[in-house]
Parts: sequence; C-alpha cells; structure tokens
Amino acid sequence: MPVIKTESLSHVYGAGGPFESVALDNVNIEIPQGAFVGIIGHTGSGKSTFVQHLNGLLAPTSGRVLLDGEDINADKKRRHDTRFKVGLVFQYPEYQLFEETVARDIAFGPRNMKLSKDEVSARVREAAFFCGVSEDLFERSPLELSGGQKRRVAIAGVIAMRPDILVLDEPTAGLDPAGCAGILKNISDYRAATGATVVLVSHSMEDVARIAERLIVFDEGRVVMDGSPAEVFSHTAQLRAIGLDIPAAADVAEKLRALGVPVPDGCYTVEQLRDAVLALRKEGGTC
Repeated sequence: MPVIKTESLSHVYGAGGPFESVALDNVNIEIPQGAFVGIIGHTGSGKSTFVQHLNGLLAPTSGRVLLDGEDINADKKRRHDTRFKVGLVFQYPEYQLFEETVARDIAFGPRNMKLSKDEVSARVREAAFFCGVSEDLFERSPLELSGGQKRRVAIAGVIAMRPDILVLDEPTAGLDPAGCAGILKNISDYRAATGATVVLVSHSMEDVARIAERLIVFDEGRVVMDGSPAEVFSHTAQLRAIGLDIPAAADVAEKLRALGVPVPDGCYTVEQLRDAVLALRKEGGTC
C-alpha cells in the first residue's frame, strides 16, 4: 500500500465564477514509504496546489487524498492529525517565523502536539542538528539571522514534528549555491536517518537531478511524465515544449552527441557527465 495516494484529484479555483481556473485535473499518484520524489513543472502548472492537498491545507474540488489508505478529508480530526504526519514547508518559509527566539520557533509544532517539555526540548535539538542550526542561535531572534539561517530554522520547525512525509515547496528558492547545497544535504540527511518520505517541489532541474529518485512532471494541472530522472530527462524535446529546461549537464551531453562524441545516455548530472568524459578519454575516444 502506498503511504500517500491521490485518486482523481481535481481542484478548481473560483468554481462557477467569472475567473474559474482549473489548477488540478484528475491527478492519480501513488508514493511509497521512503521515496524521494521531485515535482517539477512551469509556473502555474499545479505543483504547489498539488502539494497543499497532501496535508489537507487545500480540500479537493473532487477526488480523494489517502494517507495510509484513509481519506485525510473524511473529518476534521483526521485532517488535523494529518498535518503532524505530513509536514509542509512553504516557499520562503522564513516569512512565517514569528516567535521571540529560534528555539521557541522550532518548538511551536511539538508544543501543539501536547508533548512533554523534555520531549519538546529533545525534538528542538534533534531538528536543529538535522538542519545545521547551531544551539548558540537558540536564544536569538529569528529576525536577526541571515536568509539561509532563517530558512534552516523554518525547516527545522517542521522536522521537529517528526513527520512521516516531508513536503517542501521550493526550499532553495532565492539562496546562493552554497546555501542551496546545504539545504539539500540537510533534507537528504534527514531522510537517510529517519526513512521519511520526501516530496520536493523545485524549479531547479540540477537539484532534482542530483537527489530525487523519481520525478513527476506537471503541465496545466495534469501529470504528463512520471519516472526516474534518467527517463524524464531523456525526453528533452517534450520538456522544452512545456517550458522546462533540462539540467545543464544533460544539455552539454546532448550537444556533445550532436558533435559525434559518443557520450552515453543517462548523463544528467555534472558527476555523471564528468565520469563519462573521463571514461572516453581513457578508452582513447574522441574527447
């Protein structure tokens, strides 16, 4: 049984009004426990609307969202409980920081779970560790932190609830390359340590190529591709037709093949392309 599943999920904004807009149209997706799934698509394709259904923040216009086989919108209690099991990190989550100190901000979720003071404290330290937030920041105001530090604190606040499923909407948006790499490593480390399912929305083809095991591509509210990164990034013409780039490494590999260099298929990360070129040099190829 998948840990999370959508059945004929559709969502219409402003239904019946003059500005009616179909954001999701009959989306059927199954995600198994422990998976690392990347969600990609152009702006307005339905990515953010989709993930906001996974923890009940949005209710379907039609269709269902199932968590461990149960409809999360069956009643208010189930929807409330789902939000502790499916942690959602919004785009630019640092704008949601509001407590007086970093420690209190990270502790907000666990406190709402009615945990003991000792358990809340343990979870704050655990989440801070996973997100690279040093304890010497605990008594500082979140407003005093850098952009990257704020982002880590906001993610830690969700991880402190120990969600079975961690959903992140553009967690690296606006960060410099070092900040992006650090956040992605934090997410990967959390998943490796806990076995949590991760769903990552991203505009960065390089990011999802590097860390996702499966990619789901949205276009106009529908799923148009679903497969491994190698499978998805092999459809370069289709991706470009719907307004998406391909990873820079895949683009270079494509251009090398056009020049007659026998770069193998499936090179979509810098590391893969490097290894392929070095192998060709070693074999006395054309590189």
